[in-house]
Amino acid sequence: MRRFLPSLSALHAFEAAARHRSFTKAGEELGMTQSGVSRQVQNLETFLGVRLFERVGSRLTLNSVGNRYFQDVAQCLNRIEEVSIDAVRGRAADASLMIGASAAITTHWLTPRLSTFLEACPEIPIELVTIGNTIDFESDRIDIGIVRGFGTWANAHSTALFDEELVVIASPKLVPADRPCKPLDFCRYPTLQNASRPSLWLHWLRTSKLDYSGPIQGVRFPSTALLIQAVLAGVGIAVVGRHAVKRELESGQLITPFGPPVRSGEAFWIVQPEKDGPNKSAAAFRQWLLREAARERG
Repeated sequence: MRRFLPSLSALHAFEAAARHRSFTKAGEELGMTQSGVSRQVQNLETFLGVRLFERVGSRLTLNSVGNRYFQDVAQCLNRIEEVSIDAVRGRAADASLMIGASAAITTHWLTPRLSTFLEACPEIPIELVTIGNTIDFESDRIDIGIVRGFGTWANAHSTALFDEELVVIASPKLVPADRPCKPLDFCRYPTLQNASRPSLWLHWLRTSKLDYSGPIQGVRFPSTALLIQAVLAGVGIAVVGRHAVKRELESGQLITPFGPPVRSGEAFWIVQPEKDGPNKSAAAFRQWLLREAARERG
């Protein structure tokens, strides 16, 4: 029997129109005219025998049938795209070693070293996924994670990678490297904040035991990467993990004028799902991570 399938072009036009809630914007995305998108959607509605869109004044909205259909069609088109890309590259996406880490550790620690793993193990395809520190192997489709914490996660086993050390960083444009700045005067140097880790300044002050004066206040940034960029631009000073600014400290772009690093009490861990069987690719990546961390410790 012939399959009950609408044309792919009609589904493509419908999905874009439903996503944008606009025939005009869908046409711009697809390289079609507004009337062309409208005609494709009308053909689809005729084929199905149901209406999918309603007009409310000048706004285009999905009705209840259209909304359910949109959710299913979008998933199907995504899957078609995925298997088509797999066909082009000659392997399925799930053949890759899925590595999960935060954006900060991926950007500042993992990526600068990754070429050595790729050179050593060119046969292992990898894919990087951004995850938080509350790793969940039931919902996070990853084979191995690099996670900050205390070493305990549900349904997982972990191996310590390296301890996190905190430093106060500054641009030499803001704090001259040849002038000691103690005690620390917060009225003189704006203290930039990391919105995702609001207690870093208080932790660093307690641990370093450095004398200071003035209120701790300044611009809040949503990520470590943006915080570092602001410090590089001379906007203020900030507390970050030393691993995130190793290259900038070595090059002299940043300095640590308020003392040596202090331990945060947390560490970065290699975390793997407890229930999984042997995974040779994950084992190779784990050993490489441990070698890189040991090499950095010297």
